Amino acid sequence: MRAAIFQIDAFTDHRFAGNPAAVMVLDHFLPDAVLLAIAAENNLSETSFLVAEGGDYRVRWFTPKLEVPLCGHATLASAAVVMERLEPGRTSVVFHSASGPLTVKRAGTSYVMDFPARLSEKISNPHGLADALGNIPVEVMVNEFNYLALLESEQEVRELTPDLAAIARLDRSGVIVTAAGQVDFDFVSRYFAPAKGIPEDPVTGGAHCMLTPYWAERLGKTGFHAYQASPRGGVIDCHLVGDRVTLQGACAFYLEGTAEI
Repeated sequence: MRAAIFQIDAFTDHRFAGNPAAVMVLDHFLPDAVLLAIAAENNLSETSFLVAEGGDYRVRWFTPKLEVPLCGHATLASAAVVMERLEPGRTSVVFHSASGPLTVKRAGTSYVMDFPARLSEKISNPHGLADALGNIPVEVMVNEFNYLALLESEQEVRELTPDLAAIARLDRSGVIVTAAGQVDFDFVSRYFAPAKGIPEDPVTGGAHCMLTPYWAERLGKTGFHAYQASPRGGVIDCHLVGDRVTLQGACAFYLEGTAEI
């Protein structure tokens, strides 16, 4: 069979920045082993698979190693594909996912996603985390998905060179490091998830579902201009709205074609 496939740079307004995601449009979901093989072949942090359902879409996300319950940048990329290519002129779309319905709306030249907030609790530094990071965090937060480590400065976040093998051995699938922004941004972050086949994710929507409520409590406000300081880099505007988080970003189309399966 053949299927339309797109590669989109998400959370950026120009190519070769942000986080690349593949988006594949299917008539129906293929067996999990096939979807995983496609994601491994694409060799990007995430591949999003879309199946039309009424006026909405079903969505599933795979890394090269496994299926994940939520992916921000691939959802952003999927919204761009729907509104720019599949149904030009459309201004909103609902994706039904393992994390519930996710609404994405057009906002000028960018898109706004409505995601569930991921709350966390403060803990003592877990065994092995500081050694894995090569840095002793100011504080550590945790939820069922990730650790979040607060560092002293934006410079420390940008210059961090963690032991990825040690991070992969931790009892959470990923580690977010973050610090207050110095000039242009409210906060900066990076995200490492080698256990999921993603050594460092360039720009991570799911991480900002945890970062946004964390910084809301720390800074006493609900809106943030954030930067993920990976080598590619990306900008996310975040807002905490009750128990939801809105994430806004742009997309740049890089590749459009047909996959043989």
